[in-house]
Parts: sequence; C-alpha cells; structure tokens
Amino acid sequence: MMEVGPRTIKMMFKFSQTQKGVSIYLSLMIMTILLAIVLGVSTILISQQKSIKGMGNSVIAFYAADTGVEKIIYDAFQGEDIAAKCPEANPCQATLDNGATYTVFVLAASDPKCAGSYYCIKSVGEYQETKRALEAEL
Repeated sequence: MMEVGPRTIKMMFKFSQTQKGVSIYLSLMIMTILLAIVLGVSTILISQQKSIKGMGNSVIAFYAADTGVEKIIYDAFQGEDIAAKCPEANPCQATLDNGATYTVFVLAASDPKCAGSYYCIKSVGEYQETKRALEAEL
C-alpha cells in the first residue's frame, strides 16, 4: 500500500495541473483541424455551386441563340430578304420573356466570309453575362 502524505498530494496536484494544460492544447489543436476541414469543404461547395449556376445560364444563353436562328429562318421562309434585314453592320436584336437576349446577323452567299449556298446566319445568345453562339448556313 502506498502512504498518502503531504508530498504525495503535492505530486498528484502537479500532475493534474499539467494534464489540464495538455488537454486544453489538445482540444485547441482538434478544433483548429476541424475548422480547416470545414473551411476547405465549404470552399469546394461554393465553387461547385457557382459552376452549376453557370451551366444553367449557359443553357439559357444557348437556347436564346437558337431562338435567333429560328426567327431568321422563319423570316426567310416568309419571303423576307434576311441579309438586308439583319446585316453584319446592323444586327437584329431581341429580348425574350426570361430576360435572355439574342443578336443575329446574316451574310449573303456573295460575301467572302460566307460558305453557305444562300446565307450564313450567326446568332449570339446572352443571359446574365453568359454568351453562347450558333452559326447556320443555308
């Protein structure tokens, strides 16, 4: 059996004080590591969220450009001179109900930049600073 005296009590007291310091240090280190992990994961998630939002805007801009091409093809089948209606110097523009816009210009086959048999159509759709373009040759 161990005798408990004043010296033994002092040693136990010193030992418990040192343990308190270590546990504070250890808990601080664990909290720091957890904070770093949480910040890293949140940074990744925020960048993924921006990327996904950009993809949605890209699809809307693409369909706005497609709408511009479809509108010009419709006008051509209605008998309009689309090369005169939307020349490169003065393109046709419109805003859709969802806020997307398209800009279309048409080159005639006689233009050296056009490889089409009749017309070359270029349409640029834009939605919230995201642009997508389509080209069609008729």
